[in-house]
Amino acid sequence: MFAIAVIEGVVLSRKTHGAYDWRAFAASMFDAVGRQLINTFAAGAGLIIAIPLLDWIYTHRLFTITMDSAWAFGLLFIGVEFCYYWYHRSAHRVRWFWATHAVHHSPNQLTLATAVRLGWTGKITGTTLFFAPLVWLGFTPLSVSAALAVNLLYQFWLHTTWIPKLVPWFEWVFNTPSHHRVHHGSNPEYLDCNYGGVVIIFDRIFGSFVQERVELPPTYGLTTPLRTSNPLFIAFHEWINLARDLLDARSTGDVYRALFAPPSARDDFKLKQDRAKVR
Repeated sequence: MFAIAVIEGVVLSRKTHGAYDWRAFAASMFDAVGRQLINTFAAGAGLIIAIPLLDWIYTHRLFTITMDSAWAFGLLFIGVEFCYYWYHRSAHRVRWFWATHAVHHSPNQLTLATAVRLGWTGKITGTTLFFAPLVWLGFTPLSVSAALAVNLLYQFWLHTTWIPKLVPWFEWVFNTPSHHRVHHGSNPEYLDCNYGGVVIIFDRIFGSFVQERVELPPTYGLTTPLRTSNPLFIAFHEWINLARDLLDARSTGDVYRALFAPPSARDDFKLKQDRAKVR
């Protein structure tokens, strides 16, 4: 993926006469390397918390589903897609999860390098619980992890601006670069939509699908653009904002909103504080 992202960068840089953001590319690569190092050193915490939890859930599973038939693979695929959809939707609508996921949306260009900028704090936010129901249903933790890895690998090619819309039937069923460009758009018309991983079906079912419009090109990045290429600040900027809001909280409701309300609620929260100061 690194080699493919470099090739894309070279080609786009030549086509755009140097407009490709190599600093953002470097920040994304640093994020990817840092995440792997953190995951390696945090493996002990995973052994202490996540693995025993999933093992306990699997011990109390409803069924035993072995991966020796087509229906088992199909059910696992649909199950992971369903769980990923709700994880991804929560990552945009619940600030506790957004604090990590905002890292992925921070680049102001959409490139293949964006696909590997995922943040460093995903392991501590409890996202594993979104996929625990599949283990309770009867799939082994290893099967669920492998299926999720394939899901994420598929999404690598979606982070492009140069692949046009594909044939209509494929666009209707699967997640495509066109759909994912909308997902990364910070335009008001494109916010909080197209959460699917491999397929886009659940977005259509649950009303979160938005079509890319020719007359409305996506503006990439966060609604408040992040102009830095400092990987440390990129990794923790939203956690810093969250911590500040917790320190400014004056009630249990304020604490709850700071942690679990949609990210957009922060503007309302700050407006409320400013009005209180004026009074």
